[in-house]
Amino acid sequence: MERHMKIVVIGGTGLIGSQVVVRLKALGHEVVAASPNTGVNAVTGEGLAQALKGAGVVVDLANSPSFEDAAAMDFFVRAGRNLASAEKAAGVAHHVALSVVGTERLLDSGYFRAKLAQEELIASSQVPWTLVRATQFFEFVGAIAGAATVDGVTRATSAAIQPIASADVAAKVAEAALAEPRNGMIEIAGPERMPLVELVKRYFDGVGDTRDVVTDDSAAYFGVVIDDRSLTPEGDAWLSEKRFEDWLSAQPKRAA
Repeated sequence: MERHMKIVVIGGTGLIGSQVVVRLKALGHEVVAASPNTGVNAVTGEGLAQALKGAGVVVDLANSPSFEDAAAMDFFVRAGRNLASAEKAAGVAHHVALSVVGTERLLDSGYFRAKLAQEELIASSQVPWTLVRATQFFEFVGAIAGAATVDGVTRATSAAIQPIASADVAAKVAEAALAEPRNGMIEIAGPERMPLVELVKRYFDGVGDTRDVVTDDSAAYFGVVIDDRSLTPEGDAWLSEKRFEDWLSAQPKRAA
């Protein structure tokens, strides 16, 4: 790719997007952080043509605000089609998107069916592409624990998970944006594989949360019963170095 270019980051104000924008700007690129609150909406198409004018690369990090089956499918399909059309019209040379390790193994969830539809649209769009599939982020472990808590008891499966720091995800996405299109997929994960229930316990210990955690292999992960293959990479994945404990030690503790 050329040394300095215009890069549009869809979802550029979110957790990953904001970090990608900072990284690419620091390297001297013209970076547009595109999101509905900056007047660019991939789902409606509003502002897309203007934002993509002169862009060499589009990084798609937008996420459905709803995990409900139909809403998630509508979001990713409409956004995917609008982006493909606008990118072809603007002559964009590379589409980079973030997806989820194990998507095709989580299809009991409408959200993951929608992510797979997004991936398929990207691969068939005729715009050169790279897909970065990441495992779950350290930053979302608290939300996972919250979703698994009923009446003060947190139930989590012993199935394996291999989480990663969002900063490491952002670094790999930015790297992919500056590389040649793969017309294929990169899988990335954290350095440690552990049972999900162990991850939740470590998180609670680290932040001073006293909720009980119970191992329950029938407990769903956002609506899907998972096994050791569901959330972990297969084959030749890139592994980050930042460990969960290193991230956790920097998190605020709950007041006693």
